[in-house]
Amino acid sequence: MNPILEAQSSHRSIRQYTDKPIDESQLHRLIQCAQGAASSSFIQAYSLVQVTNKTNRQTIAALAGGQKWIESAAEFLIICADLSRVEYACIEQGFGALEGNTEHFITSTVDAALFAQNLMLGAESEGLGAVFIGGIRNDTNQIAELLNLPDQVYPVFGLCLGWPDAEPDLKPRLPVNVILHKDRYDNTRCETDVKAYDAQMEDYYQSRSGSQKNSNWSEQTAAAVQTKKREHMLSFLQERGFLKR
Repeated sequence: MNPILEAQSSHRSIRQYTDKPIDESQLHRLIQCAQGAASSSFIQAYSLVQVTNKTNRQTIAALAGGQKWIESAAEFLIICADLSRVEYACIEQGFGALEGNTEHFITSTVDAALFAQNLMLGAESEGLGAVFIGGIRNDTNQIAELLNLPDQVYPVFGLCLGWPDAEPDLKPRLPVNVILHKDRYDNTRCETDVKAYDAQMEDYYQSRSGSQKNSNWSEQTAAAVQTKKREHMLSFLQERGFLKR
């Protein structure tokens, strides 16, 4: 495989880091390269906040459920979907303020995610390790206040970056023939696909180095999805100008 495909297929979430810092010029170069990500209508509806204050990092780590790697990573960034510049352009050009359309929420969130994945991939290509932090959405009001986020901006997730001090086993992904459908979605195979993947993941958890556990994909997924509903998110987003129509 070429280096890009190799980097894509070898991603591991890294939560242990050395004390080595990331040079500011390297970080800026990675961010600039990540901006090459596709953007809906080129609106570039994202921003990121570099959190350097140790006290703020401690607060965010606690809000995220005690994720200490937020404190130990060389860099911690919060990726935001940002329509504030877009709204300014709309008003300046005589189209009026944004009205909280669901479509605009989707495009800004997708823009932010595409940028963030580009940033992670670029960082990993230079030997850095990374992990996304969805736990910042546990208390988005405090996060928004801490970061001074204006209306039309919301924190999508965090990103830890640093030099790896661990090499976790590579988790097997869903097989391509499970996620790829031809012409029409085939839901008849769902049960068979999930059970086969559960068996594969159960073998993985039993055989991996470091810590073995009795679990599978369904157990992990059901627990993650049904215990992380974050029902405050709708009202939070609406208060900030998103998802009003």
